[in-house]
Amino acid sequence: MIKLNFFKREDLSEVSYTLDEVQLKYTSTAEFALNRIKERNTNLEFPITIFEDEKAVGFFTLDFGEDKLDLTDNPNSTLLRSLSINPKCQGRGIGKASMIQIDDFVRENFKNCDEIVLAVNQNNSTAYELYIKVGYLYDGKSRMGRSGPQYLMYKKL
Repeated sequence: MIKLNFFKREDLSEVSYTLDEVQLKYTSTAEFALNRIKERNTNLEFPITIFEDEKAVGFFTLDFGEDKLDLTDNPNSTLLRSLSINPKCQGRGIGKASMIQIDDFVRENFKNCDEIVLAVNQNNSTAYELYIKVGYLYDGKSRMGRSGPQYLMYKKL
């Protein structure tokens, strides 16, 4: 069973998995994301741990800061960032189950949020197809990311 919880320090050892070179082109490690949150110190970024049967197997952040406005005009949105699943656990549907649960997690914990936005590299077709399957929309907007062009996607809550 997949469950989402706000990140706790004790989750770090389990989400400190290594991503391969290809994955690092499209996402960041939990450690990198946590350091970025600490450096920015906005209190608008929330790290989330993904659990499978009480074991931490993934990580992402919800960013309510100004960066989301590069993807949407909606001030009540959040930017989904740094999503990753432990490579040893990939291919079991954890990413898809997590993406489905994010909607309810946001609704329960961030009452004013009515949209989730994200950017996915155009070469990352696996992630793009996953986002489409769980209800994210792409309406033709793109931007240049650190590893090439990205589709800007959104999901209304």
